[in-house]
Amino acid sequence: MTTRYTSEEWTRFIAEVEKDIVVSQEPYPCPAIGSPAFAKTIDHTLLKLDAKAVQFDSLCAEARVDGFATVCVRPNWVAHCVSDLKASDVKVACVIGFHEGTYDLYHKMQETKEALHAGAEELDVVLNYPELKEGDYASVYNELATLRSQAAHPTTLKLILETSQLDRSQTIAACAMAAAANFDFVKTSTGFNGQGATEENVRLMAACCERLATGSLEGRKMRVKASGGIRTIEDAIKMMEAGATRLGTSGGVWIVKEGKDTVERSRSPPSVHERRGSRPGLATRLFTDY
Repeated sequence: MTTRYTSEEWTRFIAEVEKDIVVSQEPYPCPAIGSPAFAKTIDHTLLKLDAKAVQFDSLCAEARVDGFATVCVRPNWVAHCVSDLKASDVKVACVIGFHEGTYDLYHKMQETKEALHAGAEELDVVLNYPELKEGDYASVYNELATLRSQAAHPTTLKLILETSQLDRSQTIAACAMAAAANFDFVKTSTGFNGQGATEENVRLMAACCERLATGSLEGRKMRVKASGGIRTIEDAIKMMEAGATRLGTSGGVWIVKEGKDTVERSRSPPSVHERRGSRPGLATRLFTDY
């Protein structure tokens, strides 16, 4: 796999893109709260290293019931989840190079091959952001283009930027190279390193996706996945109104329940218990940021 440009050429291209970025403060459309379309924005996630088989069984059962887009897991749990989700429309997403992103390309290629062989249909690839910050753009792009060639469409590829470690210009650079490598999404964070999703970063990434689509011969537009720290219906709505169309969270069951409860309350007067400000009860597994 050859690089598309030298690092110097990438630097000039990224500077041209950055000049044209206009970040909108207007709300993006959000699916109706409580609707199946709202649930389909969620990647139901379990990435803890000490998680057990029974927890993945619960994860998949919850995803079936609520109609999530995917369950998102590490490579060694893909086959288990694919089996659990047979005859459902919930897909399995797998993280690649998680969570530091600094694994070499061979390691990421092996994980990609393993995940695809086990049945994953979406891959969330962690950007080698230290290389990006050093300005080694040619190497970064080579990695992304190689992984795209290994996981061709219709496999969905998402690039995890780890925005807590990047400044504005570096975030734009990462989006530019993801678009050039034909990734489908750019994603805010792993949830394991610093601050998770923020409205500011989601809006910037959405603006990058719009700008880069105008320069595409096919008019192809990447989308934004917000992840890290999304725990409530309010968090979910804020991220979607900032421009995200997919959410990575281990709190999906709670979020969907809050959404349905919100709709139900709008149709009938609140009870005394609800007026006192208590949150709806939920009997499910405890969740973390990711």
